Amino acid sequence: MNKFKLYLPALLLCWSAQAQEPAKKWSLEECINYAIEHNIDLKQKVQDQESKKVDLSTSKNSWLPNLNAGLGQNFDFGRSPSKSGVIVDQNSANTSASVSLSMPIFDGLRIPNDIAARKLDLKAAVETLNKAKEDLSINVASYYLQVLYNKEVQKIAELQVALSNEQVVKTEALVKNGKVPLSQLYDMKAQLAKDEVSLTEARNNVKLALLDLTQSLELERDGENFDIVVPEIEDAVEQYMGSILPPDNVYDHAVAFKPQIKEQEFLLESQKKMLKVARAGYYPKLNFGASYSNGYYHYSGDGEYTNLPFSDQLKNNGRKTIGFSLSIPLFNRFQVRNSVRSARINIRNRELMMENTKKVLYKEIQQAYYNAVNAESKYQSSQVADEAAEASFKLMKEKYMYGKANATEYNEARTNWMKAVSDCVQAKYDYLFRTKILDFYKGIPLTLK
Repeated sequence: MNKFKLYLPALLLCWSAQAQEPAKKWSLEECINYAIEHNIDLKQKVQDQESKKVDLSTSKNSWLPNLNAGLGQNFDFGRSPSKSGVIVDQNSANTSASVSLSMPIFDGLRIPNDIAARKLDLKAAVETLNKAKEDLSINVASYYLQVLYNKEVQKIAELQVALSNEQVVKTEALVKNGKVPLSQLYDMKAQLAKDEVSLTEARNNVKLALLDLTQSLELERDGENFDIVVPEIEDAVEQYMGSILPPDNVYDHAVAFKPQIKEQEFLLESQKKMLKVARAGYYPKLNFGASYSNGYYHYSGDGEYTNLPFSDQLKNNGRKTIGFSLSIPLFNRFQVRNSVRSARINIRNRELMMENTKKVLYKEIQQAYYNAVNAESKYQSSQVADEAAEASFKLMKEKYMYGKANATEYNEARTNWMKAVSDCVQAKYDYLFRTKILDFYKGIPLTLK
């Protein structure tokens, strides 16, 4: 029984380890790819793209002929003149069938220009989707880096607790030896309690940051079974130092391929094609038509009549028609003229939207550049402050051990150092994020490798 009591904790620990699966660690690339695949807004834009494909197919099919079939059945009752001129009661039944075909030959180039416009609209929809993917990628990267930052803050909080525990033990020894008063031990224990509260908050902040990330991925969390890869980013940070390109250089590269610019270019060209579609209303239209019809007649009544057999009527009653029709517009209540005017207005609006989109892009790059420069300067300054605060703490720690400083002075120096470390970490991740944003404008995918 005693042996069982000894082994029971070990068994419970083993079962617990088996029951709890290790959390899958997601890289930034995996998070971005998953978000792009499952995001609801992106799925809606994919459907918009499919709708543009349908519009293009409809426009292409305008070249195909219209083919119609018709059936008719007529009955005639009453008095009518016979072949001899006598008015008699005579009934007739007429069964008819027809097939007709019509197709455009020339419509003022409306169809080819409409097809070209639909192709451009589809390309614009593709770029709209690409822009949404970019925005989502940046959003996910921001949440991802926030998790990394909170994890480092948690490590700092753990370090604070470890330092406080160490100092409580040392202070107890100093009190026993009569080197410091008992009140300083109470101060150290109070500081330890504060640090433990800060550690709890830091751990909770990590959980909240992970929650924000999973929500941005449209991922339902399975308890705590979600975590991210913590990459080595020191090299990634150092490679950017002093290498930030000016906004003009970034813009000249970005304007050639950014999806929001290409989207406006396609929409502008599409509107120019729609102007040609509107102008097509000024031109005549030439259509080709063909038809075939046949029928069966049956007479009954008092008159003189002869009902031929069905096969003979099928041979004799057939009618074939083929021809062309030309429609020349003369006056249509100024509808074409107004359509042309509206198309020109739409072109001007698209030109203005294009200009505004380029200005917005340049402003975004300018802001990203100055944010990166400021983040670089802040990171460099925070490194200096961190080193100075650490040196100050080490000196104060030594003074405290020799009784030349009290607990308040020690805790203040340690708090200042931990704050400097936290500020440095925050500046590091802010600098990394800002530089990655600039890279994104240059067409470099978001990655922490």
